[in-house]
Amino acid sequence: MNAPVDAALLGDLLHAADADGITKHVVGAVIPNAEGKVLLLHRVADDYLGGLWELPSGGVDAGETLTEALQREVAEETGLTVTAIGSYLGHFDYLSKSGKKTRQFNFTATTHESDTVNLTEHDAHLWADRTEQEQVSNAVRSILATWREEA
Repeated sequence: MNAPVDAALLGDLLHAADADGITKHVVGAVIPNAEGKVLLLHRVADDYLGGLWELPSGGVDAGETLTEALQREVAEETGLTVTAIGSYLGHFDYLSKSGKKTRQFNFTATTHESDTVNLTEHDAHLWADRTEQEQVSNAVRSILATWREEA
């Protein structure tokens, strides 16, 4: 599912998550570069889900919209500034480290091409081509497949 992002869509996504008993919201960003590669981050080995390659992502704070959280999390984790949020690519659910039912909402995002990745929570990053994108979880692989269909 890919859909333009507006207030109605964001409200519908949160309502559906609540109806499904989701207690924690997370946002993820598919950030392509000019060559069509996607930014992936590598989780520190001793962290929850350590060693996993993932999209820039993180939790939604109280009072924050999904798009505000996406902009903040990308900046916090990568030092990149989101200049535009393109479309909604779908979600996946998982249990957080604390056992909460969590839903990650995924969106395309554009950043300044001249910005440099500056990691704060991960130990590596990769501008991944299609083959390198296979290193992610099945859930993220599905989100990337949706992104490729729209590109």
